[in-house]
Amino acid sequence: MDFFSYQDGRLACEGVDLASLATRTGTPTYVYSASTLALHYDRLAAAFREIDPLICFSVKSCPNVHVLRTLVQRGSGLDVVSGGELHRARLAGCPMEKVVYAGVGKTDEEIRDALGFGAGGGAGGGARSEGEGGRGVPIFNIESEPEFQTIAGIARSLGVTATAALRVNPDVDPKTHAYTTTGKKETKFGVDLERARAFFRRFGHEKHLRLTGIHLHIGSPVSETEPYVQAVTRTLELIDDLAREGMKIDTLDLGGGFAADYQTGASPAAADYAAAIVPLLRSRAGEGGLRFILEPGRSIAANAGVLLTRVLYVKESGRRKFIVCDAGMNTLIRPALYGSFHFVWPVTVADAHVPPARTERPPLEGLEPCDVVGPLCESGDFLAKDRPLPPVARGDLLAVFGAGAYGMSMASRYNSHPLPAEVLVENDRARIIRRRETYADLTRHEEGTQEVPV
Repeated sequence: MDFFSYQDGRLACEGVDLASLATRTGTPTYVYSASTLALHYDRLAAAFREIDPLICFSVKSCPNVHVLRTLVQRGSGLDVVSGGELHRARLAGCPMEKVVYAGVGKTDEEIRDALGFGAGGGAGGGARSEGEGGRGVPIFNIESEPEFQTIAGIARSLGVTATAALRVNPDVDPKTHAYTTTGKKETKFGVDLERARAFFRRFGHEKHLRLTGIHLHIGSPVSETEPYVQAVTRTLELIDDLAREGMKIDTLDLGGGFAADYQTGASPAAADYAAAIVPLLRSRAGEGGLRFILEPGRSIAANAGVLLTRVLYVKESGRRKFIVCDAGMNTLIRPALYGSFHFVWPVTVADAHVPPARTERPPLEGLEPCDVVGPLCESGDFLAKDRPLPPVARGDLLAVFGAGAYGMSMASRYNSHPLPAEVLVENDRARIIRRRETYADLTRHEEGTQEVPV
């Protein structure tokens, strides 16, 4: 599952003792395991090898440039949803031909940049200039008719030709949190299947934005394979219908959303997803004329990261015991926002309290129910509620597991807490890949004023 394990009662990431690391880096700190990132990427690539997809890691799940660079060097492409993420992709050294640009609200400036004509891409580096190559992204995932018209118009004005995939909603229930369900008709993403047919009839022959792909993303995390089977089956029917009308689809972006093991053994393995999906696509791969894209995020990064946090106080109120830490919803918002489970455990424990698995109720003696909460002035500021824990005292170090995806990427400076540090571990080597912010960093952009002409 990952390379975080207890050795003589002390949690280690690969060959690095995390208690010692926290003493040097301070807390809160995100720690990522390079070997775990590589392991999960390799397993996914091996599972889907038969259809040879372009795997584009979802930048939004864990955007640190050094993490991205680790995966790019492994062969990964990148899935971006903003101009800032495209900037990160460039800094990570990702070839533009391996970048997919999604996102429901692309601005004109972001579109020009993605076509190669912005501050990041450099003028003259369009996606596909007429008669020559360029440095723009190879494919835009399109969310609506107005977006298609906007991108096509900008490409036309720049004299370039870009390629697009229409995001469709197959109206499949991924059985996940309402906030992360994206494949049903009532979500803000993409268009429904009937509207998609009309979309292709209207825009399928646009010269400057070639509409030759279809994009799926039904939600996240999806812990069953059947929703993917339903979504892919319905989408293949759409592809066949379009072919009968003379419109050839050459790219199917399957999206991501594969679950991660927030609890030990809770999600299907990459091979399980592939076993359900690949048979539907086998005849269409290679000479079948369809190329595939995957956009995994949490299935690669979640278990590759932990959040280290220091206990500030232990207090009791009524019948509840509170473990007050220096990390809260500003550092990791998933529990407060989604009610998400993260396994929380002391970094240093007695042998009797080394967890046999990461579960909500470990089968160990001497545990006491606790609420693990943060320092913020919010009642919703918590990392775990009613969680059995070993004895914990002020100054102890806790690890929040499964924090590699949508942890630091969603962190904030609420209550004017500086953002935490990030560390990447490779074997027995640890590197700070984002320094901890200072108070000066908090106010740096507020220094001085600038008169605005009105």
